[in-house]
Amino acid sequence: MNRALRRIAPVALATAAAALLLAGCAGGGDPEATDTPAAADCMDLSAGELSDGVKVEGDFGGVPTVTFDTPLEAEELERTIVTEGDGEVTAAGDSVNAVVSAFAGSSGAQLFSQPATITAGGEGVYEAFLAGIDCVPTGTRTVTVAPASALYDGEGNENVGLAKGESVVIVVDVKEPLKAKEWTEDVPEVTFGAEGEAPTVTLPDTAPPTDFQIKVLEEGDGDVVATGDTVTLNYQGTSWDTGEVFDQSYGGDPAQFSTDQVIQGFGAALVGQKVGTKLIVSIPPEYAYGTDAAAAELGGQTLVFLVEILDTAPAA
Repeated sequence: MNRALRRIAPVALATAAAALLLAGCAGGGDPEATDTPAAADCMDLSAGELSDGVKVEGDFGGVPTVTFDTPLEAEELERTIVTEGDGEVTAAGDSVNAVVSAFAGSSGAQLFSQPATITAGGEGVYEAFLAGIDCVPTGTRTVTVAPASALYDGEGNENVGLAKGESVVIVVDVKEPLKAKEWTEDVPEVTFGAEGEAPTVTLPDTAPPTDFQIKVLEEGDGDVVATGDTVTLNYQGTSWDTGEVFDQSYGGDPAQFSTDQVIQGFGAALVGQKVGTKLIVSIPPEYAYGTDAAAAELGGQTLVFLVEILDTAPAA
């Protein structure tokens, strides 16, 4: 296995929003220090002059354009509902499908814009990010203005260009739960080699699929993967846009990933599947590394993963 490829594996903890939202994963803070709401409670949030003053443009679920007076310096959390959806209201414990975009309060510069799956009311998630999904209907777009103390323990995050003590503007689009369609047309050809050899995935000469699609190649008969499980698997990732294999576990030890700390499409492809299953999944950019090609190495690309599920275990 080419270990150098692991830097853009499905977890991609250095850049994926799943890691940026978690206390202790991006800024060296202590997850226990993050104050989260009780299981049945909504956060105490209200709009304010700063959050109301943020102008958001762009398609829902895409990379928004945000303008506000700079420098913006917040003293407390403020949340404004820009567009209210009409779907189910999020509740503590829900796995919420969202697009999270963050902007530096000092300059208005975009820090990141990534799809993410966030557990509402989840322990260890910074309250600045929880605020955007808290007790709102699916289809809602929110703007949260957060003081430095509400994320990364006020220390900033050099990985995304956030300075110590800097306030942040966060736009969250709360989307419908991610469900895959059955992949029936233009499915890549898969050839499995001898034991220990990497399989070959041959992509058809067509445009990348626009839908999130799964084809079960062989159904297993083991335990069913649940949200939050740690799954042991072999996988191979190919970019439909370049035709190149960008990462795989074949040729080395099987990989272990938690379903809620990987890119959205990868995690969603695992949940509900049985141990022993072999599948291939097509993940469009909005469920992978986002639609912005400049935001991540695989940004704007449709990804294809071949996956063999070997085992699953509940989260500790």
